[in-house]
Amino acid sequence: MAKLVECIPNFSVSREKDPAVFNALVDCAKSVPGCFLFDVQSDGNHNRCVFTLLGSPEAIEEAAVKLTGLAAEKIDMRKHQGQHPRMGATDVIPFVPQTADMTVEDCVSLSKRVAERIWNEFGIPSFLYEDSATRPERRNLADCRRGQFEGMPEKLLQEDWAPDYGERKIHPTAGITAIGARMPLVAFNVNLDTPDVEIAKKIAKAIRGSSGGFKYCKAIGVMLEERGIAQVSMNMVNYEGTPLYYTYEMIRALAEGYGVKIVGSEIVGLTPGKALIDCAAHYLKLENFNCTEQVMEYHLIGME
Repeated sequence: MAKLVECIPNFSVSREKDPAVFNALVDCAKSVPGCFLFDVQSDGNHNRCVFTLLGSPEAIEEAAVKLTGLAAEKIDMRKHQGQHPRMGATDVIPFVPQTADMTVEDCVSLSKRVAERIWNEFGIPSFLYEDSATRPERRNLADCRRGQFEGMPEKLLQEDWAPDYGERKIHPTAGITAIGARMPLVAFNVNLDTPDVEIAKKIAKAIRGSSGGFKYCKAIGVMLEERGIAQVSMNMVNYEGTPLYYTYEMIRALAEGYGVKIVGSEIVGLTPGKALIDCAAHYLKLENFNCTEQVMEYHLIGME
């Protein structure tokens, strides 16, 4: 089997806010031979879109560079507004191995090639994060992004925050990008029937690992202005170490303490099937269940 890598670039634009730029990015992703656009998610409240690309390392490298260049051309971060933290037109570019012969180390090398190219070709600096990080404090994307676009010029002058690629200054309109290799995560959001975003922020603080909650959960509280409700927005960086239903049930319990209910949840982008199978097994109270042996699709994947 040929080596395959997944790339999930996040852009600071949405179909809802700027359909022309959004559509141009979609067309760009589809134009690269050997790169397949599997999924596109857009959120007007976050003013952000997330692409899921799959292909050979060479095709994914070319797609990541081309998309970053186009985003720099089309997106002016000085005018950007949205609920989600962001520091660049192309805010983050993660690479995830998808075949046994495509290793995390291969993805680290790929991330460095892309970082070097976007600096040389577009003058956009970058931090290397997660498994590509050059320093412990850069593993966590939230730490890299802290300060956001507006605070980044000052941050880059701090002793410990020189970009891994590029000079100590942001691109004037495209900002700075985080690039790295990582294992699969699940972007999982829970929506609450309240317009009080402070409740979502308090719940997010209680459940995220950095403040004493679930080890593999990153969470923030945001307001979905178009729906008039608050959201707990999460990245589950290890869905086996912290299953989705752990955070869902804790959010439900904490929300009830504020007299609030959950109105729905969502998965952003693609997710490993096991993350959802684990939820089904939990809520169905399946006994002695083994997903690799009892789920038909696992057997079909293994057939010639």
